Amino acid sequence: MPQQSVMMLLKSLASFYILAAVAFAVPAQEKRIHHNADLSDHIHNDAHGFQYDHEAFLGKEEAKTFDQLTPEESKDKLAKIVDRIDTDKDGYVTHTELHHWIKHRQRRYIEENVNKHWNDYDKNQDGKIAWEEYKNTTYGYYLDEEFDDVEDKATYKSMLTRDERRFKTADRDGDGIATREEFTAFLHPEEFDYMRDLVVQETLEDIDKNRDGKIDIDEYIGDMYTPENGESEPDWVKTERKHFSEFRDANKDGYLDTGEVSHWILPGEVDHADNEAKHLIHETDTDKDGKITKKEILANWNMFVGSQATNYGEDLTKRHDEL
Repeated sequence: MPQQSVMMLLKSLASFYILAAVAFAVPAQEKRIHHNADLSDHIHNDAHGFQYDHEAFLGKEEAKTFDQLTPEESKDKLAKIVDRIDTDKDGYVTHTELHHWIKHRQRRYIEENVNKHWNDYDKNQDGKIAWEEYKNTTYGYYLDEEFDDVEDKATYKSMLTRDERRFKTADRDGDGIATREEFTAFLHPEEFDYMRDLVVQETLEDIDKNRDGKIDIDEYIGDMYTPENGESEPDWVKTERKHFSEFRDANKDGYLDTGEVSHWILPGEVDHADNEAKHLIHETDTDKDGKITKKEILANWNMFVGSQATNYGEDLTKRHDEL
């Protein structure tokens, strides 16, 4: 999902506090829907890196924590995680155990994310969030000023319209108030069947830069990859071009319409956690017995957790002995 970045000149201290209120808005990465939104926002291509695997295995937030660790710290924490995954304590991680772990991390990420935002919006602490509470907390001052103080007025108006549409879609009983489950659907629509049409609509709107109601090949590639000066196109991008023409564009008219976008991002009941568990075992099961040991996992620690170790923990404000 693209990072939200609205640059403004702070004319006074008052302006700072006004902007602080907008910080409560749902982050852009939660508004943006990707076809891999369930496990990771990254392309799943091992030749291009293991970030998808890291987020799938650890959860999106914990993956950020591991990026701050040294390789030794990452391996130590990974060893403890393996002990937790091996629920029957037989010394092996099976597909079932790994699948269960990945699903657990996925659910935990969503729950923690909802909890993180909940108190910001439930101002009267009644255990529900009304649309007016959300709208006023996120856009209150700007609504009074009709967004005149915002540098990119059109963007904020579009955000408000999009938020309201998503909130009303998530609000199944139409009472203008979101329960915790409905608010979860608002933040993570890809997790709920009744939000599927909205997921498709938002994906189309995000990628369709020329606003013609469909996605051409340049828009499709441009959403995934922006070339650097003089950089040759990576193989994975060439593969995506081929997928667009051979698989995504079913009617071969050169565009993806709503139906084709739906088939692309919501291709039936796909269990991504199951696929990821199979992938990790296939890549690390050196003796091909269909299960993996702690030794095999630690030998491939970079695939499971990695470690950029850019600051060797300098920026890490919170660590846990165990996840």
